[in-house]
Amino acid sequence: MSAIKSKSDRLARLIGIGSIRIRLLWTFAASIAAGLAAAYLVPLLLPRVPHYGVFAVPLSFTLFAAGFLGAFYGLTRGSIRYLLRLKDDLDAMAGGDLAHRLDAGRRDELGYVAGYINAMAEQLETRIRAERQSEQAKLELITGISHGLRTPLTSMLGYLELLRGRAYRDEEERERFLANTYSKAVQLKSRIDDLFDYTRLSASEARLQPARIDLRELVRQLLAEFEPLAAEQGLSVAARLPADGLELTLDPGLVSRAIDNLLTNALKYADKPGIVRLRLAAADGRAVLEVENRGAPIGPEQEARLFERFYKADAARSPASSVGGPGGAGLGLSIAREIARLHGGRLGLTYRDGNYRFALELPMD
Repeated sequence: MSAIKSKSDRLARLIGIGSIRIRLLWTFAASIAAGLAAAYLVPLLLPRVPHYGVFAVPLSFTLFAAGFLGAFYGLTRGSIRYLLRLKDDLDAMAGGDLAHRLDAGRRDELGYVAGYINAMAEQLETRIRAERQSEQAKLELITGISHGLRTPLTSMLGYLELLRGRAYRDEEERERFLANTYSKAVQLKSRIDDLFDYTRLSASEARLQPARIDLRELVRQLLAEFEPLAAEQGLSVAARLPADGLELTLDPGLVSRAIDNLLTNALKYADKPGIVRLRLAAADGRAVLEVENRGAPIGPEQEARLFERFYKADAARSPASSVGGPGGAGLGLSIAREIARLHGGRLGLTYRDGNYRFALELPMD
């Protein structure tokens, strides 16, 4: 089979399929042959006329030129039409239609050039698309920061205005205004801290402070803090931890933050009353922590964007709030994923019919 293909390739090169220069040589030779044939054969077919010898040389030259030009035009017509199509296609690309592609079906240099131009256009289109996405991400970042900080700040200013104008009925209402103002200030600080943490973790110079810890004990401590909060909202916790310790080298502060974000996310969006399931196990050289709960359904687009910073899934996950929850800036899952990435792990979501299972994977030594 390879021998047949090799012979076919040699034949293609010989007749000029893969080379414009060889094709032009064959075209030129064929045109000369056509001109000579016309100059020689046509006079033989013409009847003898008086004084034919006087016109023999001019007639032969004319017939040669006509045969040569006709053959040359016919044999080069396909290439010229292809060049004209390339010109029209390049005009379309130059006009901004980078999705347009050239016909690269030829097997000669023109086909190669068309293929290179298509590859260049695709790379340019990819870069432009990436730049547009980057600009859109910057706009979303600015919008998310503005919205996340403006909401509690507006509430604080409202309560402070009431307090400054003494627009309260009694000391009890005054204390309530003060408590609400303090709560909004704490919320504002929390959002600023989230933004600072996400920016720091996303930066290339982010550094871990690793230590050898027992991940099982760390999870137990976090569960001890989480279970009372869950019980207040009608949630029970079902935890399944390994019988033996699970020692890893990691940044305990950051990993605690990632796990806490996952538990807080479940606390905000789980169906109430309901149950939050937590499982910790070792598998394939990795420690896998799963947090699972049932909640309001979401669509495929929302599922795909759930880890994006500041992404708001409207009321799809919670009737009272968007992703990020009451008092959240929509950065909890993004921060958790960045922490996993910094440790060489990953954070993923398995979603099906309102059931959410987040899996945090961390490499073991």
